[in-house]
Amino acid sequence: MKLFFRQYGQGEPLIILHGLLGSSDNWHSLGRLFGESFTVYLVDQRNHGQSPHSDQINYNLLTEDLEAFMKENKIERANLIGHSMGGKTVMNFAVKNPAKVNKLIVVDIVPKYYVVRHDRLIEGMKAIPLDEITSRSEAEIIMSGYEPEAAVRQFLLKNLARDDEGKFYWRPNLHAIDEHLDEIGAGMVYPGSFEGTTLFVNGERSNYFAEGDQELIAKIFPHAQFATLNTGHWVQAEKPQEFAQLALQFLHGK
Repeated sequence: MKLFFRQYGQGEPLIILHGLLGSSDNWHSLGRLFGESFTVYLVDQRNHGQSPHSDQINYNLLTEDLEAFMKENKIERANLIGHSMGGKTVMNFAVKNPAKVNKLIVVDIVPKYYVVRHDRLIEGMKAIPLDEITSRSEAEIIMSGYEPEAAVRQFLLKNLARDDEGKFYWRPNLHAIDEHLDEIGAGMVYPGSFEGTTLFVNGERSNYFAEGDQELIAKIFPHAQFATLNTGHWVQAEKPQEFAQLALQFLHGK
């Protein structure tokens, strides 16, 4: 599968993967900032953003997509950042392909199974009559009945695009995502560990980290470091400057 990506800067490769119902657009500002030190690749994973749709989505396929992306772009070894679902992808990739990973940053996710609670959000997205609405504000009014937080609604509505005739459509493949939420919640699908340097960044107000998770992480990522920012789940969006500082210090080995 040929994935859509945006490229910035020059230097050592840095590949960034978004989370569920996100896209490379979410990382645009940080991508440009990281591009001052690295060649940054912001990648849309399958069924998201401007990448192709597929009936299937799971971490075996997402890992294979990343392998193919690196091969196609002649990237032998890279630094990886992944948020949420993207974090699961880069963790699985690193365990399967340790020689292809320099440093790894995992944002607000743990290598374990989660019950994915995005079904209500997907229901709200599906409830928007795309053939009838004439503006994003109309779509947001409908979404407000499913998601009370304006920031989350705005995040989701970034997925709403217009075609050449001006008609709205959803960039993500909502049907496939909805059908495979259990697989998106899966933990590690490859056995083994990653001995490389790894940073886990979690949001203090997020519920994705729980007591005992550091011990679980250490079994698979024995050289893991940990950092916490005062955010919810969308760490890099809520505290972009603080996140960038943490990430760059880690990547530069400071």
